Amino acid sequence: MIVVTGATGNIGRTLVPLLAEAGEDVVAVSRRPESDGLPAGARRAQADIGNSASVRPVLDGADALFLLLGGELNGHGESPNALLEVALDAGVKRIVLLSSQINSTRPEALSHTRLREFESAVRASGADFAILRPGGFASNAFAWAESVRTKRTVFAPFGDVALPVVDPADIAAVAAEALRGGGHTGRTYELTGPEVISPRRQTAAISRALGEEVTFVELSREEARVHMAQFMPEEVIGGTLDILGVPRPAEQAVSPDVQNVLGRPANHFDEWVARNLPAFR
Repeated sequence: MIVVTGATGNIGRTLVPLLAEAGEDVVAVSRRPESDGLPAGARRAQADIGNSASVRPVLDGADALFLLLGGELNGHGESPNALLEVALDAGVKRIVLLSSQINSTRPEALSHTRLREFESAVRASGADFAILRPGGFASNAFAWAESVRTKRTVFAPFGDVALPVVDPADIAAVAAEALRGGGHTGRTYELTGPEVISPRRQTAAISRALGEEVTFVELSREEARVHMAQFMPEEVIGGTLDILGVPRPAEQAVSPDVQNVLGRPANHFDEWVARNLPAFR
């Protein structure tokens, strides 16, 4: 049995069906009750991984755990060891942790201290493990969806700074492979898209998919900071803007890990747009 936390998010929504289609017994864990249907072979469970005691019943009989910290759990909560002890006591033998590329490119970043603690705890747990470190998500473009729908305009800073954004579906596919075993133990995968692409070029891709002109308007760093403050913790904003505006060479490098694990190229941003076009119509 494989337990997937964050099952209703960008990655979990794809990961759960992938595992079920592969014949795995899957438990899809979320903090709130969900009414969405699940594929055959999967069932829903409600638990809060920030409260390890609430997770214990969900893990009974599990062989593998996909661990995703959501929201406030990235900043504070129980010791990582509390959750890992519960998982190991329940019989979990394999853990796949969703971390972040920032932990390798900016190990001093205060915003990711919690994730680094989880990485260290997972490595020391004695379980088989794999750690996934994706860069920026293609799905961050959902932040532009409303302005594209209503104004056919994208507002973003650093219009010509390019990064190899990764399709969350590729992260899910790599996670599925790692959760099912097969030579991934002890591996840390840097997950990126197949090419660097700037916000201006992302806007052009959305425009092509819609068959209509979408205008790109470049924001100043301060304008972007004010906008991001509406939905992002203040302590995270500066570091995020640094990555978007002044990325380090490693943050602009294309990693081969998606292709190495999946045996196919990573998805291009255009492919992500095609699958999610209704959000921009």
